[in-house]
Formats: sequence, structure tokens, C-alpha cells
Amino acid sequence: MQLIAKNLHKKFKDFKAVDSFSFELNAGEVLGLLGPNGAGKTTIIGMLYGAVIPDAGEITLGEFNLLSGQASKAKQFMGVVTQENNLDPDLTVYQNLIVFSRFYGITGKKAEERVNYLLKLTNLIHKKDSNVEELSGGMKRKLILARSLVASPKFIFLDEPTTGLDPDARQDLWKLVNHLRNEGVSILLTTHYMDEAERLCDRIILLQNGKTIDAGSPSEMILKKIGKTVIEIYGVSQDQVQGVAEKYNLWWREFADGFLIALPDQINTLLEELKLLNATNIKERDANLEDVFLKLTGEKLN
Repeated sequence: MQLIAKNLHKKFKDFKAVDSFSFELNAGEVLGLLGPNGAGKTTIIGMLYGAVIPDAGEITLGEFNLLSGQASKAKQFMGVVTQENNLDPDLTVYQNLIVFSRFYGITGKKAEERVNYLLKLTNLIHKKDSNVEELSGGMKRKLILARSLVASPKFIFLDEPTTGLDPDARQDLWKLVNHLRNEGVSILLTTHYMDEAERLCDRIILLQNGKTIDAGSPSEMILKKIGKTVIEIYGVSQDQVQGVAEKYNLWWREFADGFLIALPDQINTLLEELKLLNATNIKERDANLEDVFLKLTGEKLN
């Protein structure tokens, strides 16, 4: 079963949020949507599960056409983790999942078994009888993920699931994502954490102004947009860096209180020239998706 979107469009008054967006999500794949704020990521997620109605385009999930009256049938295969912690504060952890199970016709012993399984999977079984307000931010995110899994969906939409979480809580959610992928669940992920996308995603789509500007695996995107290696250089002027970069036809930009330069394969001559600038610090490292994102936000679409 595939989730396929073709030529999606969405405007909010005069703002074009999504413009001719298309993609395919395959079984057991983690696909990342990356882009700056306002790129259209959350709007796309909303269109896929019915919270936002497209102005034009097609969305199909297997044999179901989500925009022609078959959305309710398709939703039995979908789970959603939105940015909001929209749990019921008047119910316990266990009760939140039991009540949600009823929406899918899962009741009685079957519901109890499913809920207990999900609480163990998300390491929340010890908080079973706790009130939602007693949970940490990371625990609430895990509970929302558990809720999205109640009906054993084949497709999960994760909209910035780890925003605001501490490193330990983020890694717990990463483990759950990898577990779901290994179980054959397809995952569409939006995130602002480039290390998260690089670790979790089989493919990524780079968005800007509602349009796809490039796509591929994280490693492919890094090589395509940046190259293998970058240099961080500090204690030099912009004119100095710009002069060297233009001489070698290299991409560069400001980075923290220094500059970032993408390196070519043959770097010996360039490194020697950079050392002559008397920088306070020169750091050579592997390029990563954060570098790709920095380059993306500085580019203009044709």
C-alpha cells in the first residue's frame, strides 16, 4: 500500500502555503519533510489526514481516494501525532487510550490488551494510573504517539514530534520510530532537527515556499547540495572569506560568529590559503543536513 499525493495546492487568503506538491510514501519507509518555518510542512500533514482541504490535487491511500468521499475508510490505516498536546486532562493515561479506542470500535478485553501493549511499548506502563498533567513533556509526546497507534495503523504522520524535548526524551521517541519502521509502518516526519532527520529518514524532501526544491536520501542530499566536507572559520572578515570562496567558486555563508565554507575534493591549496588569513580557529568537519538546511534558506527559487 502506498500513500500518494499529486499536485497539491493550498492558499490561505493571499498566502500560497502549498504549491504543486507531490510525493509517494512507501511501506516501511520514513520520509522527512524539511524546510524553514512557513515552508508548508504542517499544511501538507493536515491535508493528508483531513484537517485541511486542498484547493486542488489528489491524495490516494492504496485503493482509497481521500478527496472523493473515501477519507473515513482510509483513516482506519492512519495515525497522527500533531504538534499540540491535545490529551484529555481529566482522564488518566490509561483512560485516554481506552476512550480513544472506542472511536475505532475497539472495546472490552481487546481494548485493554491493546492499551497495555502500547503503554509497555512506549515505556509508560508505570504511569498507567497517573493524571496527564503529572506527565513530563516527553511522556506526553509518547502518550500521543501511543494514542495514534491504537488502531494498528499502516501510516503515521509525525508533525515535529520531539520539539521542546530533552535529549533523552528525543532518543526514546527515535527508538519508537525505528521500531515502527521495522514493523513495516510508513512514517511521514516533519522536524526542525537536522540530526533527527539524518538519523531517521530513508528519504527527505526539501521544501521552500510550499514547493519541493530537492529530494533524496540524507546522504545524497548532503553530497548534492554541499559535498563531503566543510570548514568553519573564525576570526576573519567577510571580505576575506568571500574573496577565497569566489576564487575557488565555493558556497559560503555566515555561521554563528564565523563563516562556513563548502570544500571541494582537492582541498590542500585552499586550506593553505585559508591559514594565511590568520584565523583564530579553523575547523574541518563532515558536512551534514544542517549545512544543507542553511544553504536552502539562503537560496532563491527560480
